[in-house]
Amino acid sequence: MAREVVVLPTGTANLASVLAAFSRLGATTRIAADATPVCEAERVVLPGVGTFGAALAGLRAAGLAEAIAGRVRAGAATLAMCVGLQALFEESDESPGVKGISAIPGRDRRFPDSVRVPQFGWNRVQPAPDCRFLAPGYAYFANSYRVLEAPGCRTATADHGGRFVAALERDHVVACQFHPELSGAYGHALIGRWLEGA
Repeated sequence: MAREVVVLPTGTANLASVLAAFSRLGATTRIAADATPVCEAERVVLPGVGTFGAALAGLRAAGLAEAIAGRVRAGAATLAMCVGLQALFEESDESPGVKGISAIPGRDRRFPDSVRVPQFGWNRVQPAPDCRFLAPGYAYFANSYRVLEAPGCRTATADHGGRFVAALERDHVVACQFHPELSGAYGHALIGRWLEGA
């Protein structure tokens, strides 16, 4: 049976690649116009490309920020990607004064000047042994900011100027700093596990 996924329009995401990734797995997708489908949907995807401030502005303009926060706090099936992960936290060095969704305590930090910023390309993802959805492998990253810890979540890490949170999971919530939709077979398998397990 096809699974329906509600995709959020952040105004900064490459929706075409996200929608194509779910289509390849046999899922049906629809774009949320307001908070109602986000609250009622079995599965919600929060994609993200661009800056923390622009992503939050788009979510708030559509009335979606609180709906996402409620889903994440409840552990409802939600998949966040790239800036989507960063948006779940309280604030970011990238956009001082902009409040995040605040579903997870913490702040997004810029990579140190000792490494190439932004990080573009493939990096190894190493999950903690108790992760349910996350598996070891290589994923595609495109980020200048990262999260160093995610209280109350199981995490996978990567290394770029030090260890950082490559992805996190809590109940049926999965959030990836990398782009699973651009991560080949590794990302395809992760999205598939989330669809099946949610």
